[in-house]
Amino acid sequence: MKAFGKVHKYGDNVDTDVIIPARYLNSADPKELAQHCMEDIDKDFVSNVKEGDIMVAVQNFGCGSSREHAPLSIKASGISCVIASTFARIFYRNAINIGLPILECAEAAENIDGGDEVEVDFDTGVITNKTKSQTYKAQPFPDFMKDIINAGGLLKSLKK
Repeated sequence: MKAFGKVHKYGDNVDTDVIIPARYLNSADPKELAQHCMEDIDKDFVSNVKEGDIMVAVQNFGCGSSREHAPLSIKASGISCVIASTFARIFYRNAINIGLPILECAEAAENIDGGDEVEVDFDTGVITNKTKSQTYKAQPFPDFMKDIINAGGLLKSLKK
């Protein structure tokens, strides 16, 4: 399982209210949520993101309220993976539950810049910055988490 795409980079403490502003939470439609993903921190995100792109942030990504709308909007926007130094625990769990791959790797989060092209191998945890010819190592997913992500989320994996 691999991902490859252009990086959209953010800093520390990107909270769920920034990922998907509360004013849009009256919808649970992933495509509608995706139209507003990151708009309060990056107005151009929605027009610039392409299917397969990768989001990188630094510390405590997804802090704040425990809404599943946040990882859902990221996934529906086309982002194939989020890399950060650390994630808020509830965001981490919600992301896996909806099938959004996320990896913790401080070195990658610090050294990858917006616009870099990055490849992620989820089986090995290797993150390769193709733009800078640098490689980083994250903890690969255990098999049960790979199964959840490959199925498209926890509920879909349970139905299998």
